[in-house]
Amino acid sequence: MVTDQPARDGERLIDPFGREIEYLRVSVTDRCDFRCVYCMSEHMTFLPKRDLLSLEELHRLCTAFVRHGVKKLRITGGEPLVRKNIMWLFRALGQHLESGRLRELTLTTNGSQLEKYAGDLKATGVERINVSLDTIDPDKFKTITRWGDLSTVMRGLDAAEKAGIKIKINVVALKDVNEGEIPDLVRFAHARGADVTLIETMPLGDVGEDRTAQYLPLSIVRSQLMDHFTLQDTPYRTGGPARYVTVKETGGRLGFITPLTHNFCESCNRVRLTCTGTLFMCLGQNDAADLRTPLRASADDTLLDAAISDAIARKPKGHDFVIDRRTKKPSVARHMSVTGG
Repeated sequence: MVTDQPARDGERLIDPFGREIEYLRVSVTDRCDFRCVYCMSEHMTFLPKRDLLSLEELHRLCTAFVRHGVKKLRITGGEPLVRKNIMWLFRALGQHLESGRLRELTLTTNGSQLEKYAGDLKATGVERINVSLDTIDPDKFKTITRWGDLSTVMRGLDAAEKAGIKIKINVVALKDVNEGEIPDLVRFAHARGADVTLIETMPLGDVGEDRTAQYLPLSIVRSQLMDHFTLQDTPYRTGGPARYVTVKETGGRLGFITPLTHNFCESCNRVRLTCTGTLFMCLGQNDAADLRTPLRASADDTLLDAAISDAIARKPKGHDFVIDRRTKKPSVARHMSVTGG
C-alpha cells in the first residue's frame, strides 16, 4: 500500500533557460491496439510487464511533480486506456484537481476504448482529450493503423461527446496518404465542435517505412488549405506546441505542430515520463534521467525530488529533429510509443 505523500510544496522546476516546467506527459504503457505506420513497426517487441512502474508508483511520481508546480498532466501510451485498471490512476490523480493543485488532467488516445471509458473519465475530472485520427476513410484508416477499426473510434467519439468531454482531433499529415483528405478532416472535426491539429511526422524509431516518403511539410499543407478556407491568426494556446488559426468558414480552430519546418522549442515547458520511470527532458534528444531507482530506494521523496531537480537542470534548449535523406533513418532510435509523442 502506498501512503499519501506530504502536502508540502516543493521548489518550482526552472530549466537552464528560465522556462518553468508546468506540463508533464506520462506514458503509462508502451502497448497499443493499433500499429500506426508512423509510430510503430507492425511486429513490435513490448516491454515485459515486470519492467513497468505500478499504477501506485506512477501516482507517486505524478504527485511529486505536482508538488513542484506542474499544473497539467497528460496521460499517454502507447494507448493509455489498454492498461489494466487505468481508471484507478485517473481517480487518484483527479484528487489533485479537487485540491486545486492541478489545473488539468487529460489524455491522448486513439479512441478505441472511449466507448467503454468516456463516462468514467469525465467523472474523474477529465474535461478535454486529444484523439488521434488521420483519416475518416475506413479502408485508409485500416491501412494507416494496420489493426484499427474506424467504426469503433467513431462510437468512441460519440460517447465522449455524450459524456461532455471536449475533443481535439490530432491528424498526422502523411504524404500521398491523407494529403488530399485534410480539408475534409477539418470540416469533419469542426462540424462536431472539435478543434483539429495537424502534425508533421516526427523522425522517431524504425517503423519499417521510408521517412522521406512519409514526410509532408505543413507549410505546403497550409498553403493548400488556403485554397479551401480563410485562415485567421489567433493568440489561442493550450500549453502545447501547436500554433492556431481560426477557420472563418467553419468557425473552428485549426492548429499546426511543426517540429521540422518550424522549431517550437523556445517556449517548451514540458517533460515526458515513460512507463518505466525514465524522464525525457526533450522529445528529440536521447538524454534522460532514471527516476525509478530513487523512487524505489526510499519511502520518502528526498532522493526522488533531488533526481527530478537534477534532470530539469539538464533540459536542453531544443531538439535536433531532422529526417536524414541519405540514410533514411530516424533522428532518435526510440519509438514514439515509448514517450507518448
